[in-house]
This record gives sequence, C-alpha cells and structure tokens, in this order.
Amino acid sequence: MFALNDEVARLQAELAGLGGQPDRAGLRAMVTLAWYLRQRDTAQALQLADRARALLRGADDAEAHGLAVRLKLVYGEAKWLYAELGEAQALAQRALQDFGALGDPVGCADAHWLLSCIAVDQGWRDRVEAELEAAALQAREAADHGRLALIESELARHLAFQNWRLAAARWDRRLRPIDSQTPPALLAVLCDYRSAMCSFSGDPGGALSHAIKAFDAAQQSGQIRRAIVAASNAGYELSSLNDQHASLEWMQRSLDLARPTGWPASVGRSLQQTADTLVQLGRLDAGQELLAEALQMLAPLAGSRAYAIALCSAGHLAHAQGDHGRAYDCYCQVQQRAEALSQTDFHIMGMLGQAQNLFRLDQPLRALEVALSGLALAREQHDVFHQIELLRLLAEIHASQPLPLAGADGVPAVHPTLQCELKGAVVNAPLHFLEQALTLASGIEGYSVTGDLLDALAREYANVGSYLSAYNICQQANQAREKIRSQKATNLSIVMQVQHQTEQARAEAEHLRQLAASEAGRAEVLQQTGMTLLTLGAIGQEITANLDQAAVFQALDRHVHSLLDATCFMVYLLDEAGDTLEMAFGMEDGRPLPHRRLALADSPTQTALCARERREIKLDVSPDSADCATLIPGTLPTLSLLFAPLVVHDRLLGVMSLQSPRPQAYAEREQLIFRNLCAYGAIALDNAAAYRQLHATLGTLRETQAQLLQKNLELEQANCALEQVSLTDTLTGLRNRRFLQQQLDGDVAITLRQHEEWLKAGGHGPNPDNDLIFFMVDLDQFKKVNDHHGHAVGDRLLVQMRERLLEVFRESDYLVRWGGEEFLVVARASKREDAPTLAERIRKAVADRHFDLGDGVHLANTCSLGFACYPFIPKHPQLLSWHQVVELADQGLYMAKRAGRNAWFGLVGKERHDNSSMFERLMRGAEQAVHAGELQVVSSLSQA
Repeated sequence: MFALNDEVARLQAELAGLGGQPDRAGLRAMVTLAWYLRQRDTAQALQLADRARALLRGADDAEAHGLAVRLKLVYGEAKWLYAELGEAQALAQRALQDFGALGDPVGCADAHWLLSCIAVDQGWRDRVEAELEAAALQAREAADHGRLALIESELARHLAFQNWRLAAARWDRRLRPIDSQTPPALLAVLCDYRSAMCSFSGDPGGALSHAIKAFDAAQQSGQIRRAIVAASNAGYELSSLNDQHASLEWMQRSLDLARPTGWPASVGRSLQQTADTLVQLGRLDAGQELLAEALQMLAPLAGSRAYAIALCSAGHLAHAQGDHGRAYDCYCQVQQRAEALSQTDFHIMGMLGQAQNLFRLDQPLRALEVALSGLALAREQHDVFHQIELLRLLAEIHASQPLPLAGADGVPAVHPTLQCELKGAVVNAPLHFLEQALTLASGIEGYSVTGDLLDALAREYANVGSYLSAYNICQQANQAREKIRSQKATNLSIVMQVQHQTEQARAEAEHLRQLAASEAGRAEVLQQTGMTLLTLGAIGQEITANLDQAAVFQALDRHVHSLLDATCFMVYLLDEAGDTLEMAFGMEDGRPLPHRRLALADSPTQTALCARERREIKLDVSPDSADCATLIPGTLPTLSLLFAPLVVHDRLLGVMSLQSPRPQAYAEREQLIFRNLCAYGAIALDNAAAYRQLHATLGTLRETQAQLLQKNLELEQANCALEQVSLTDTLTGLRNRRFLQQQLDGDVAITLRQHEEWLKAGGHGPNPDNDLIFFMVDLDQFKKVNDHHGHAVGDRLLVQMRERLLEVFRESDYLVRWGGEEFLVVARASKREDAPTLAERIRKAVADRHFDLGDGVHLANTCSLGFACYPFIPKHPQLLSWHQVVELADQGLYMAKRAGRNAWFGLVGKERHDNSSMFERLMRGAEQAVHAGELQVVSSLSQA
C-alpha cells in the first residue's frame, strides 16, 4: 500500500533507463511508481498515470486490466486529496467493482481504504468504520498480513476517537507491538493510534513522543497527509503541555509540508490549527488572517467536520477580539453544519457559542433560552464538559441581572438541598448552577477543577451570606491553582525529556545512516581497489569510532603517515561564524606547527581556495620553481601538495592537506586513499562536534532537572509548613480542632482493637492500659480578666496556660485549644485510674501559682475541669463514640463550674444491662444516672 523512499528511488532509476517505449515490466514499474507517488508528488503521479493509461490503451489481457484499475485508484486518491469528493467516490466505487470482477482482494481492500478516507472528509463516521471493516475482510481473504495489520491499526485509531476505552479493550492486545522491526508504513499508523490513546488517557508526553514517531515514519513511507496530521498532533500536545512556542514550530512544520501539496483539507486544517496556536499566544490578528485562509481552503469541504471545527475556531477568535456579532454568526453556521452532519457535539458547541455571544451583546433572555436548550442536549448526550461550560454561563447570566430561574431547565426558585445545607439561607440562581457544575467536574476522573469555577462559587456563597463556605472554597481554589502551577512545571520537564529522547534517537539514526552510507561507499571502492581499500575500511571504522576531536586528529595523523608519503599534515576547521579557517591540527616531521588563521573570503592560499570552491586541489611544484623551497611559510621545502574539503551533508567543516618533498608523490591511488581519509575524518569530526553539543545539552537538562527537583522540594516544604499552620492555634501554639479530627481516629482504632482483644480473651484481669482520657479545662472568671485588664492580658494568660498544661502532660498527649479560654487535653495510652491524679495536678498547676501579667503585675486565677474516659464502659467499647465522651467531659466541666469553680469532676461509666440510649440518659441528668447505678461521679470536692 505504501513504499519507502529507497524503493521509490529505485523505481525512478529503473524507469529512467527504459527510454520512451517501456515493455510490460516497465509498464508495471510505471503504474507502481504512480501509486507510490500519489501523496509524495501528486502531480508527477498523475503524469505517470496519464502516460501509463495511454500505453495500456488497446491491451486486453487480465494483467493490463488490473493495471488500468489500479490507475483508477491513483486518480481517485488525487481527486480525494484535492477535495473533489464526489468524483473521488465514483472512481473508488468503479475500481472496487472492477477489482471484484478480476477477483483481486488486495485491490478491493485498497478501494475500501480510499472510500473510508473519503468518508472521513464527508463527515460520515459510520461509513468510515464500515469501509475499513470491508477492507480488513478483503486483506484477510488475500492473506496479506501487512495490509491487514495496517487496516486494523486504522480501525483502532478510528474507534479511539469515538470511545478510547473501548478501543483499548478491543485492540491493544491484537495490534502488533511497536519495535525496531516494525515497517515504517505500519509504524506511522500504529504511532498515530498510540498518540491518540495517550492523549485521551491523560498522557501528553506519550502522545507527543508517538506523534513525532508517526511524523517521521509517515514521511519515510510516503503517507504525506498522515505526516501533516501527525505534525499538527505534536503541536497540539505541546500546546497542552503549555509549550506554545514549540507547538507553533510543529504547527508551522505541518503547514510547510501541506502548502506545496495544494490539498484543501490538509492545508485548511494546518492553517486552522496554526491559527489556534497563534491565538493562544495572543497574536490575534495573525490568527485571524490564517483562519480566513483556512475557511476559504476548506470551502469545498463544507460538509466535513474540518470545516465545522474551523468555524468554531473563527467564532472563538471573534469572541476573543470582542466582535461578538461576528462570533455569533460563526456559531450559527456551526449549528447549521451540525444539523447537516447530524453530529450533536457541534450542535452543542454551536449553542454554547451563540449563548455566550448573545449575553455579551446584552441579550440575556435570548442567551438564557439558547443556553438552557444546549444544556438539555448536553445532558441527553452525557456531554459532561459542555454541561460544565453551559452551567457556568447560566450562572454568569443570572449573576448579571435578576432573571426567572424556572424555565426549560425546570429548576425551583430555591434549591431545597442547598437551602438545608446553608441552614435556611436563600440560594440564588448562580449558586445553583455553579454547584451543579462543580458536582459534574468533581465526578470526572482525572479532571482538575479550575480555580475560576471555585472563585465564582465562592463569590456566590459570599453573596448569600455563607462566608465560611466562601472561605473554604477560596482555599480550594488556591490549591487548584497551585496544582496547575505544579503540573505546568511537570509538563515542561516532560517536553524537555521527550525532545531530548527524540533528538537523541534522530542523532543515533543519522549517525547510523552516515555509517551505513560510508560503508556502502567503502564497499563500492573496495571492489575497485582490493586489499588497500580493505585496510582503509578498517581505518575508517577506527577513526569514526572516536567521539573526541583530539583522538580523531591523532588517528588521522597516524594513518596518513602509514599510507602516504607526507612530511606535513594539517587540518583547518571553519569557525562558527563561517568566515575564518583556523588550524586545528598541524604536524611537520613530528613537530607541531604554529597556529594560523585564514580569511575564507579573500585569502590567496590554496587552503582557502579549496574551502571556497569545495574541491580537491593537487599541486606538483617543479624543482626549478622559485616557490619550491616552501609554499607555506614556516614549513619544510615541498614538491607535492594535496588539499581536500571536509564536507558532511553539504556542510563545509574545513580543509585537510598533505605535503611531501618528493615530486609527483600523489598519483590517482594516493588521491583515492586521501579522499577516503578525508571522508572518514569529516564524519568523525562532525560526530565529535555533535557529541560535544549533546553532552552540553545533557548537562543543561540535568541542571534544569535539578532545579525542578529543588523547586518541588521547596514547594513540598512550603506545603508542609502550611499544613502545620492550619493545624495549630496561632495564639498559644497548641493544636486546633482540625488537628484532632485528623489524628484522633487512629488512636481510637488502636484503643478499640486492644479492648476487643481483651474481651475476646474473656475480659478477665485488669483493663488494657490504653484508654483515652479527655480533660475539658476552662479558666475561671476569664471574662472578668478581659474586662478589667484587656484582651492582651487575657492572651498572656492563655499562653501561660499552655505552659502549665505542658508541665502536667506528656509530649505524646494532644493539647488542643478548644475555643476561647477552653482547652481539651487527650491523654493517650493511659490508665483511667490515673485520671483524678492528672486532673488534680492540672488544678493545682493553675491555682498554686500566679500568672505574670507583665510590668511586675501578677494575677491569681483558677480553673475548672471535667473528664471522661474512652471507652466509657470497657466491656462495651463501642457503646459511645469519642465525640460523645468529649461531651460527657464537658458535662463534668459544667458540674465543676456550678459547684463553685476551682474543682474537677469526672464521669465514670458503670456496667449495666440496659445500654440502649445510654448517652441520651446521661445527658438528660447525671443525678438520675448515679441513682440508677449507670454512672459514678468523682470530684475534687468532698461534698460533691
């Protein structure tokens, strides 16, 4: 179906040698070459097809009929490429019928393939799959495994754009794995499929790498249209990785490849995608110019998805430029295209664009109507992403001015669920729609909710007076932005890694190609020169194996003197500016020569002339000449000289020269040896320069990676610091409630497990020494302190209270500022019998020492305490939750307050048969619980 460039070159050379009247074998080669050139050079392919058709006229055998039908496919594909879809389809259908009559399943497969390509540009998705399935069936019948693999890969790619998860399940194991043996024609389609799968599954780095491979393989195999698409895909993935400038380079590469073809679909799509990238870079005028050209190019394909996409881009650009009337017209055309194509995704995009621009045109009621219709269609099609955009637009419309909330969406005036959550606060329409958008966004796997959406939601919560919710959502918005910033840094690292890997692979491939070309040339010369050039081949391998410039010079010097008569050997290299030759190596009779610089443009020396004209120069000086003593200042007398340019891929690197005191020292054999040494030297020096550049690039990459790692480390440290701040009371330095909520569940789980193990063992013996004791501590008469001495003094008391608590409790215990002057202490892994002792220590630590108010002023104060243990009843560890135990400790605190303060009360659970609703009974009245034998109250007061 496709051929490599070498095969095309071979066929072209074969036809060039046949003259004006080729035989049947030449005619076969002509048709084959036309087929292989159909995308490489469509005009030349058509010329060959016309010539072959004229030569086939009158032939009536089966082979001639087969060649003629193959030409129909060449003409059909050309019509498809030039967007003459009706004629292309007619030719492909006739070719299909003729191949069927000839019993040629391979031809039938190719005809179905072309029909699938035409269906793509016509926007007929179902037809595409049907034609590819038919092509696969024909290839299978022909036992053409190469065609079958290529067609199945295209089938997988087509399905990926409909449902990538289904494509993965159906095709990933069936398709041939990509390796070094994969033919380029198949590699292009496989990498195209893999790129799409990586893109859909959230792996932009993998998508970029595969797109670049698809681009290279498509060019090698003559799939120019796929190469154009692959270059655009690479640009798209770079754009998604936030490298817009690299994206623009790939989009330009796609456009440069497409423009010479004149194919409307390829040129139009490349123009549109390049314009989109320019718009993202803020170059709106340049983007508008390209989009106008794109729409003009795609006009013959007005029924295709490509044209609808270009209209969407034009609408987006007009919206960005503030020309909302033109943007509205574009989206109206998108909706018309959607109706013609029966494709709901464009229908939804059209309605979204219309609604956005109607709103900007101060037509909110019309915008509301269109947006609600679009939302209904998006919900029907389960299009979550467009639902989110439409819901945000509806919120913006309602936020701009009062509008009826009920309508096509059937939304009540106040959302009952939100009303309940906000404890009766009135929920406005924008909040309703934004909540829906947030719910949808949160349900998408791998989707990051944007900070803009969260900011809008926070504003609306603030508008309804729910400031805590607004604050919490603002925090989420900041976290979302931080996540995006971190992702951008990661994306940059991915781009650098993929680019490095790609360039490394290309460098290796180019090096291998150069070696292969060198080997091929060497083999040809070996056939002519025998053993001498066999030795040269080994020398060439040794020279080109060096990646260090000095080692290359040493190897050349050694072999020049072993193979040729030379007292002087010099190598001049062109500087970076390209205007000066500098002596990089010079040895004469075992001694280094002084450094020299030659101006390339005007130096009269033979070295500069050799470089300027890029040709070998051989000089034989007569012994009687006045110049025979020395032609090069500072060198020994010489009679024979050789100069040769060092050239790699038409790039001049420098000049290599030899001198000998013998007359006529360099005959044809010596010149051939010297020419080969120059070729090896040029390749080796170019490789050494490339290696130096690669080494420098790797060093830069490593440095950049190290910087990224350092930035990530700093970010992690900052996040840890923020986390600690969020868990700590800023005044006292104690932990806060949020910390307790995060940490305590683990301690509770350990406590429960030990008590349950104790119960499984029979519950005999002492209780496990792993209770949690909750102490609720409150400074007495704290309000009076604030009233009489001021809040600053009150704050000093709270800070000193922290010190008193630290004196009593362990570092492993949790000390929490519960609120105001109230503290909660959790003694972890403790014995409940120790609770009274600890409570008394706290009471005395406060009562026995005055608080320092500063300026020599001291204040006596006391505290009241309540405590309770978890589990409340050891033999029923899960009877009460730790939250309920905290409330019981709080009840003990109230008892101490009512008893006159400066006291502690502890509530201890007693074993009873009726444990149902125990907490409610205890909270209703401790005295009744004591009388009922359910509760024991202990206190520091003897009369309690």
